[in-house]
Amino acid sequence: MSFDGLFTYVMTHELASVLNGGRILKIHQPFLNEIVLTVRARGKNEKLLLSAHPSYARVQLTEEEYENPATPPLFCMLLRKHLEGHIIEDIYQKEMDRIIIFKIKGRNEIGDLSYKHLIIEIMGRHSNIILIDADKEVILDSIKHISYAVNRYRAILPGQPYIWPPAQGKLNPFLCKEEDILKQIDFNSGKLDKQLVNQFSGISPLFAKEVVHRAGLANRITVPKEFIALMKKVQKREILPTMITGNQKEYFYMFPLEHIPGEKKSFPTLSKLLDAYYFGKAQRDRVKQISGDIEKRIKNEIDKNKGKLEKLQETMEEAENSSIYQLYGELLTAHMYAVQKGMEQITVENYYDENKPVDIPLNPNKTPSENAQMYFQKYQKSKKAIIHVQEQMEKAKEELLYLENILQQLESAAPKDIEEIKEELAEQGYIRLRQKKTVKKQKTQPELEKYEAADGTSILVGKNNKQNDYLTMKLAHKEDIWLHTKDIPGSHVVIRSGNPSEETIEQAAVLAAYFSKARASSRVPVDCTKVKYVRKPNGAKPGFVIYDHQQTIFVTPKAELVAKLKKRS
Repeated sequence: MSFDGLFTYVMTHELASVLNGGRILKIHQPFLNEIVLTVRARGKNEKLLLSAHPSYARVQLTEEEYENPATPPLFCMLLRKHLEGHIIEDIYQKEMDRIIIFKIKGRNEIGDLSYKHLIIEIMGRHSNIILIDADKEVILDSIKHISYAVNRYRAILPGQPYIWPPAQGKLNPFLCKEEDILKQIDFNSGKLDKQLVNQFSGISPLFAKEVVHRAGLANRITVPKEFIALMKKVQKREILPTMITGNQKEYFYMFPLEHIPGEKKSFPTLSKLLDAYYFGKAQRDRVKQISGDIEKRIKNEIDKNKGKLEKLQETMEEAENSSIYQLYGELLTAHMYAVQKGMEQITVENYYDENKPVDIPLNPNKTPSENAQMYFQKYQKSKKAIIHVQEQMEKAKEELLYLENILQQLESAAPKDIEEIKEELAEQGYIRLRQKKTVKKQKTQPELEKYEAADGTSILVGKNNKQNDYLTMKLAHKEDIWLHTKDIPGSHVVIRSGNPSEETIEQAAVLAAYFSKARASSRVPVDCTKVKYVRKPNGAKPGFVIYDHQQTIFVTPKAELVAKLKKRS
């Protein structure tokens, strides 16, 4: 738990230093559990993200761009009614809990001064965003409604009085001296980190483990000393926001954690740290929510095609053994004089193999000539079967490649890309879309991901097959540079230049590798050629192209560089 009470304490001060006195200009609700407020403060527009996401709940300033729905949800409309144009007077924390309160003042419909409290409770899957009428202490609305049937202690519903979450009865770590800490810890019981978490408010297991680690040989002297030293750093906000990457896992905290090994990267503010840490994580989670059914369907289709390929391979192996039928037919023809109707088998000499004896099964109801013709017909049928099976195998392999490409696109898609993927799958017959009784909208051009290289060159990325086809076959100039991972499902990438620098080509290759199935790999091969050498075969699946005159470069995908190139654009 990185976003603990101490992290909330420092974040509250960071937000207050930037937003206090600011005016709320715009309010959007891009996703089910998240609100974005645009606040004009100190001559600059700031974006404030309030998230009640079950896994990624947080409060921060953000520089990320969010797509807003055409029709705002009801909670968003209510926030606009009560908060737009109003002033953030103060931002403070509820004791040491993960609760941040925004005290907001403005004038109501009749011009009287009124106060509202926007409360963000960061509590994992119980996280919530609640708007309170400060004068009446009544809930106006919340992003999640909780009834007494769900929570006997309190209900989070419009019109209900607001009740704080139950107190845990822990000590405030900022007010504790060494003797207070010693009274709360039993050194003989062990598990000192868990004891710290249980006795002091705002302390997470992450912070507690850091205290014990820094204490070295943990005893009655070292543990209180390190605890108080770290608490003073937090209280004075002597921090260095840090992200740690190690063992294929990422962590973040307000200062470097010595007990976690790995690569450490520091940031100037907590908000910039959270932007870097959550880059792509929350978005991928949202995509999984809205594309779960499609992903399941695609995986089923992939399994079906793999099973089909196995059966076709067995059929192919059987058909390839059909030469025995030709041999039986020729040997029967050569030994026709020895065959009589009614025989069930005959043994003849195989003049193709040193006259070794061969047993040939016969149909007793057929004449010798009919038996020979039967084997010739089986041979011809098997030859035709081989051609048919080869065609079926090629189709199955092509479809498998296409489906794996769709699966990769779902993994790297933004929520706005899912609708285009759904349309494509419906056109290909994999799913059926619900018919909406609305006026047909004029088809719009796909919206491409835009990036900017270090030298200012524009780079475009297709995130699905509709975007890939539009980018490569319609939008790109024939002299532009086109990139794609070699023999790996991924996005089409186009550099809007016929003669880009080596640095720009490498950055575009990183984008191609990042938006591919090889995102988690290193030294990913990426092919690079001019758009004029890229062609789409007749009847090919969406997004499928062939190309030549390519050069292959090897790059390692880096999320940090992708975020940087996106921000530049």
